[in-house]
Amino acid sequence: METGLLHLHNALRWVILVLLIWNLIQALAKKESIRSSSLWLMITAHTMLLIGIYQAVAGRYGWTSLNLPTGSTVMSDSFYRFFLVEHPVLMVSSIVFITMARAKAKELNFRSFTWLLVIALVLILAGIPWPGRELVGRPLFPGA
Repeated sequence: METGLLHLHNALRWVILVLLIWNLIQALAKKESIRSSSLWLMITAHTMLLIGIYQAVAGRYGWTSLNLPTGSTVMSDSFYRFFLVEHPVLMVSSIVFITMARAKAKELNFRSFTWLLVIALVLILAGIPWPGRELVGRPLFPGA
């Protein structure tokens, strides 16, 4: 189950990135269809959040399954710092921006919607463990 959830979490990042870019294109074109597409983006992001919370708490590298170093030594270890602090903070922040953007989509406030999604996209791109990142890099696709 652990590996399956990790693969699902990895695969959903692509769904979120595609939906985010699609929503940005629709916002720039000022299409009213952002009301429904932003809902799908928000649902996918919140599903990803639930999977991520499970992994952060009880997953392979979760708080309950590791013998974590005590005190500030977690912050000095780049692997633990990324997966236990940086990644969750960036992703939760981006989901907050996606949720706020959904509220703006209901009002058809295209300018605010666009800026909120751009901020969310930047945070997501910064928080993804891309393959080239030392120690924390993950494959582009699950199982690869």
